[in-house]
Amino acid sequence: MNDKTFDFNLFIKESKETLLNPKSYFSEMKLSGGMVEPLIKAVIYGAIAGIFYFLWGIFRLSAGSTLIGGATGIMGFIWAVVTAIIGLFIGAVILLIISAICKGNTDFEPCLRVTASLMVIMPISAFFGFFTGISFTLGTIVNLIIMFYCLWLMYNALISALKANAGTVKIVTIVLAALFVLSILIGMNTSRKVNRLLRENKGLMEMNMDLQ
Repeated sequence: MNDKTFDFNLFIKESKETLLNPKSYFSEMKLSGGMVEPLIKAVIYGAIAGIFYFLWGIFRLSAGSTLIGGATGIMGFIWAVVTAIIGLFIGAVILLIISAICKGNTDFEPCLRVTASLMVIMPISAFFGFFTGISFTLGTIVNLIIMFYCLWLMYNALISALKANAGTVKIVTIVLAALFVLSILIGMNTSRKVNRLLRENKGLMEMNMDLQ
């Protein structure tokens, strides 16, 4: 694909290759050609994710995304697209910094293109977001698995596409995985405390109503 023509069939093929055969895909991916193509890819991924957020909003199931937060319905769809666009450029900067630390490619466009490809995980995460509506713990486990898989994709992208040092990339990936686990554990603990306070307040309110 290039900025003059966007091949949707090729887009689907590349998305499948990114998910199922990341090492081969990132070894052969094109790292130049303009910024329009990765932007289009990010918007499509965001729109697909937004459709799932919209559906889970209708069915009153949480999308389970930390980026979207509590947005549901049509606002979930809009926010998903906006988040995808903003996240593309922020993610590219973060990936560039990681690549620099790992002695890899530090040109912005290759990092932008790799980031756009990694965003294939966005609709996957949104699709499985309904698990959070069923069970917060189950949703957290599913999100953690998706995060680990995203890190695996990034690991392959850094080594195969951005030519970063494999040993350093491994260390950085392990550190990021540990931070993800820590943040999720803190989030679960905070959620339990909030739910306990809500139950206690609800009990007090019911008690006051009974006294009146």
